[in-house]
Amino acid sequence: MTDSLLSARRGSVLQLTLNRPDKLNAIDLPLLDALTVALEAAGRDPEVRAIVLAGAGRAFCAGADIGQMIERTPDDWERTVDHYLDPIRVIARIGKPVIARLQGNVFGGGLGLAIACDFRVAATDARFCAPFVKLALAGCDMSAGYFLPRLVGLGRATDMMMTARVVEAPEALAIGLVSYLAPADGLDAEVDALADRLAAFAPRTTAFTKAAIRRSLERDMEAEFDYEIFAQVQCLQSADHREGVAAFRERRAAVFRG
Repeated sequence: MTDSLLSARRGSVLQLTLNRPDKLNAIDLPLLDALTVALEAAGRDPEVRAIVLAGAGRAFCAGADIGQMIERTPDDWERTVDHYLDPIRVIARIGKPVIARLQGNVFGGGLGLAIACDFRVAATDARFCAPFVKLALAGCDMSAGYFLPRLVGLGRATDMMMTARVVEAPEALAIGLVSYLAPADGLDAEVDALADRLAAFAPRTTAFTKAAIRRSLERDMEAEFDYEIFAQVQCLQSADHREGVAAFRERRAAVFRG
């Protein structure tokens, strides 16, 4: 772990905080590597059932650090741009819910990280932007070309990516860019409540559900049905499922062991 990424556990919830507030948590290569490693470790840790991705200070993340945009060869640039997608690949792959806790600017690579997460909980001061075209860069950077149309639809994604306009929090909620909205002083409570709710479910249930949702973006109906059958058969044979049924019949809260 590096000083630019903080890690804190609260029960079965892990919070990873981008910690470069003086740079609006702009992502440089050391932070990128630390975040990727931390996410991978959280994915392997059976004690972690939900992950919160946050940013210190007044912004979630202003994007990639402009200081990284130095002269490189085409091959070096290809490796670098691909490398910046590593934490996004991990977020999509791990079988645990990842919540983005969002305030202030959620720009560029920060937007990419946020839309890769399973949930986005935003403060009312959050602002969203894919500003790449302003730098003569393709507007599809850091996963925006993949996730943004799937979240908000082709038309709205085209508007955001090709005009680089800023979307304020109320509009972001209305178009499905964020999952929940909270006042700034209530953001932590909203995030904690959601994380605790997700962490209380059986881990296998959550993993299969997330995998089914992610797979459905790429596969046809019958392939998705095949996976749903496989996933449900695995869950039906689990001790956690038996506990869920028993708790329902006994009218008590279930305690899932994983």
